[in-house]
Amino acid sequence: MNLSIVIPLLNEAESLPELSAWITRVCEKQGYAWEVIFIDDGSTDESWEVIQKLRQSDDRIKGIRFQRNYGKSAALNEAFRAACGEVVITMDADLQDSPDEIPELYRMVKEEGWDIVSGWKKKRYDNTLTKNIPSKLFNAATRKVSGIKLHDFNCGLKAYRGRVTKGIEVYGEMHRYIPVIAKWQGFKKITEKVVEHRPRKYGQSKFGWERFVNGFLDLASITFVGKFGKRPMHFFGLWGTLMFMLGFGISVWLIVNKMIDPTYYLTSKPTFYIALVLAIVGVQLFLAGFLAELIARNSPEKNTYGIEEKLGIE
Repeated sequence: MNLSIVIPLLNEAESLPELSAWITRVCEKQGYAWEVIFIDDGSTDESWEVIQKLRQSDDRIKGIRFQRNYGKSAALNEAFRAACGEVVITMDADLQDSPDEIPELYRMVKEEGWDIVSGWKKKRYDNTLTKNIPSKLFNAATRKVSGIKLHDFNCGLKAYRGRVTKGIEVYGEMHRYIPVIAKWQGFKKITEKVVEHRPRKYGQSKFGWERFVNGFLDLASITFVGKFGKRPMHFFGLWGTLMFMLGFGISVWLIVNKMIDPTYYLTSKPTFYIALVLAIVGVQLFLAGFLAELIARNSPEKNTYGIEEKLGIE
């Protein structure tokens, strides 16, 4: 299998026949051995019925249906498990990503040896106030924290070497940070390609303002997990020890002052309470690190989702 094309979707019944036909034309022209995996993330329209009809006419089209809406990250994670291609390309189902980009993305992975090629929608058709400006801020913060020089981390059009999709786990709302997750897993050959951004033809966007707030929270989370997920004691233990030692040092200083001057009232000094708080918080942080270390070393890493039905996937 040369190529797996992964398409998560939610209520995109109108666009699926056109998108499927377009992908078929491109892949057959290139002579790929290919598959398309549609992941229906709890659609309430006729999306699954459309996927079933497409499957009847072409067995290279496959489908996964969730019992309810789990989110894009869950959809991608499940599709990555099922994908068989040497190269895996993800794209959105709303026709804003052009299948004509597939051959060049495939070539960059296969011939140039990139682990990930991320699309960059340099020219966008989104509303500037509600999408472009927050997106620029989000991408700038992610570049700064991760050290990955991409302009558009959240672009749905990406190409991956097959072993990358098998070596990472996408959870929560971490689909925005797949390049960051891959980097923490050791896949460092990451680049970008300018891709066409098309106006939405059917339906409406499924994302609102809250995605930017959630995005920055997820960035903080994935940065911490990437650095300390396997060794949480290095973070909690370090800060816990420093705070406890600082509190202990202040306490010794207060006790020495009391020994020198018996009239020195410890409990009347703000430093007494500062030392007490530092010592207590330091011990709590140290214990938190100890417990996190036990959890990290004994918990299986897996996600499970309620999948209602599959087409063409074992």
